[in-house]
Amino acid sequence: MFFDSLKSRFVLALGACVITASAAAAEFPTRDIRLIVPWPAGGGADAISRKISNIAEQELPKSIYVENIAGAVTATGLIQMTSARPDGQTVGVLTYDSVITLPRGQMVPGYSLDNMALIARITSEADAIVVSKHTGIETFEELIERAKENPGEVRLGVAPKGSGPYLSAMQLEKLLDVDFNVITYAGSSSAEAEALLSGELDAAISSLGDFSGIIESGDAKGVIELSSVQNKTYTDVPTIKSKGHDLQTGSFIILAAPANTPDDAVATLESSFKAAYDTEEFQTWLAQVGVTADWLGSDGVEAWIDELQAKTFSLMDELEL
Repeated sequence: MFFDSLKSRFVLALGACVITASAAAAEFPTRDIRLIVPWPAGGGADAISRKISNIAEQELPKSIYVENIAGAVTATGLIQMTSARPDGQTVGVLTYDSVITLPRGQMVPGYSLDNMALIARITSEADAIVVSKHTGIETFEELIERAKENPGEVRLGVAPKGSGPYLSAMQLEKLLDVDFNVITYAGSSSAEAEALLSGELDAAISSLGDFSGIIESGDAKGVIELSSVQNKTYTDVPTIKSKGHDLQTGSFIILAAPANTPDDAVATLESSFKAAYDTEEFQTWLAQVGVTADWLGSDGVEAWIDELQAKTFSLMDELEL
């Protein structure tokens, strides 16, 4: 009798746990979701993250709020994300540096993609060269001609060593036999945009979307996109493939949660952001800023990252970076 009573209590307790866990999953999220953007406010990654989260929260019972935590080439914010409770209430934004620069250099103790549950890739953006109106340069050919005539004098702004734009600059110098004065800027592309406006830089490398504001104002002009596919928004900016060169680099936006986040929570986040991604509002907005919509769900992101790392690390070995 004692054992029968004990067994009954155990079954009831187990059932209660299952019901409680199911209820918790069904109620997710239980509070506003924190979306950590590891770059300062004002850059392309920040703008995209804010736009899609504003739409995605319409699919959820709670809001999504963005918190900018910059530093250590995205590691500061993302380590805070991976250190959060793995309940789906904290999400982080990964860019090129999060996937390539940091793992390659192993520069920040405690940072690892293994500490993350990947949710989805939202966009991909080719790098491009944008010139300041102060230079009077109108075309890619004029930029290269000036660089050849003035070795080491054309000031080209890029993200820190090891970043995608930095790699692009190194490849361009080798490919075209030119010598730029390469100047690195920590933080988001907004710093480079300000330097282009002030005349501190002659040119800079990042996506056209990152520089959309100063391009639209006429303070800067895109002269080449490092891609083989013509940008549907900036149709006046030629691809480097059209100039007879094969060079493709760029960045992307990936969403991730802490490792061990429940599958149900990851699925809810993925479906909410996919619904936002599919809206006409988000697609139209991306086109307006010149960013390519490029969704890849949780079932394919990890394999894509593995392939990208293998290709990029091999290139870095060739350039001895």
